[in-house]
Amino acid sequence: MTELLKEREAGFPAKAGIQSNIATGPRPAPGCTEIRCNWTRPEIASLFDRPFLDLVFDAQQVHRDHHPRKQVQLSTLLSIKTGGCPEDCGYCSQSAFAETGLKAEKLMDVGAVLASAAEAKASGSGRFCMGAAWRNPKDRDMDSLCEMVAGVKAMGLETCMTLGMLTQAQADRLSAAGLDYYNHNLDTSPEHYGAIITTRTYQDRLDTLSHVRASGMAVCCGGIVGMGESREDRVGFLHALATLPTHPESVPINALVPVKGTVLGDMLADTPLARIDEIEFVRTVAVARILMPLAMVRLSAGRESMSEACQALCFLAGANSIFTGDRLLTTGNAGACADAALFAKLGLEAMTSEEPARVAAE
Repeated sequence: MTELLKEREAGFPAKAGIQSNIATGPRPAPGCTEIRCNWTRPEIASLFDRPFLDLVFDAQQVHRDHHPRKQVQLSTLLSIKTGGCPEDCGYCSQSAFAETGLKAEKLMDVGAVLASAAEAKASGSGRFCMGAAWRNPKDRDMDSLCEMVAGVKAMGLETCMTLGMLTQAQADRLSAAGLDYYNHNLDTSPEHYGAIITTRTYQDRLDTLSHVRASGMAVCCGGIVGMGESREDRVGFLHALATLPTHPESVPINALVPVKGTVLGDMLADTPLARIDEIEFVRTVAVARILMPLAMVRLSAGRESMSEACQALCFLAGANSIFTGDRLLTTGNAGACADAALFAKLGLEAMTSEEPARVAAE
C-alpha cells in the first residue's frame, strides 16, 4: 500500500501495461478500475446521468490508477493523401460527395512525409499520425506506406495510420513495418450510423478492427459527437467500443467541426446543434475513461472551438492526448503556442514516453 501511494504521489500509474485480458463480472462501483468488456447500455446511461462533479471525480480517480496524472501526449496528424475519397461520410470535407472545393491529391512522397515527421518531433510531438482519404489502400501503395512507417519509427516516434478499410494481408504488412496503432473509427452508434454514412457498413468497420487486432497492432478507435445524435446514441457509441473483445488502446473523441459543403456542415453550421454542449462533451470523455481505463483518451478534432475551461475539464475527466499544430488533416487546430500556454496555465507536461503500444498477437 505504501508503494502504491508513493507511485500515485509521484504521478506514475499504479497499474501499467497494455490491456490484453478483459475481466468480466459484476458491475463495479462508480470509479472502480476493474477492466470489463461486458458493460450494458443501461449501466452506461446511468454513468451519463450521474451528477457532473461526481462523474468527473470518479473518472479522474480511474485515470490516476492507470496513467501519469500530469502528463498529456502530444501528437501530430498529417494528411498524406488529401481529397477525393469515394465514401459519403456526411462530416468529411474530403469526401468526393462534398462540395468544399477541396481537390484530390496524390499520395505524398515518402521523403516529404519523413521531413514532416522530423519537424513534428522537433516541436515536441511523441506520436506521428498519417491519414489518407481512401476507402481502402491499393496494394500498389503498400510499399510506400510501409517505408513511411519504418522511417517515422526509426526517429523514435510512435506511429499511427488511418487509411480506410484494410484486408488482413495489408494489416499484416503494416504491422511488420512497425506500425504501432491503426486508426479506424466507429464514428457513432450503430443506430445513428446510417444517417451519417451509407457507403460503408458498421460491420465493415468492425471487420477492419478485427484485422488490425489479429496483426498485432494496437487499435485506435473512437468517433465524433455533435452530429445531431442523441445522448442515447452517445451511450450506444461508447457501448460499441467498451464491449469489443479487447478495448481499443486509443480512443479519440472528436467534436464535429461543421464544414460548409458537407452534408452535416450545411445542415448544422448555423444551428445550436453544430456545437455540442461543453458539459455534455466532458461527460462523454469522463464516461469513456471509466469504461476503458487503460486507453489513451484522445481529445481530438473540434478543440480549437473549445474554451480553455472545457479543455481543462476534459483533462480532469481523463483525456491524456491531444493533436498539436495548426492543422488536423483539412481543418484548423488550436496551434502549438496556444497548447504550450494552456499546459503552463494548468501545470501539465508533455508526455515523454509511453508503454509500448504494440500488442503481441495471441
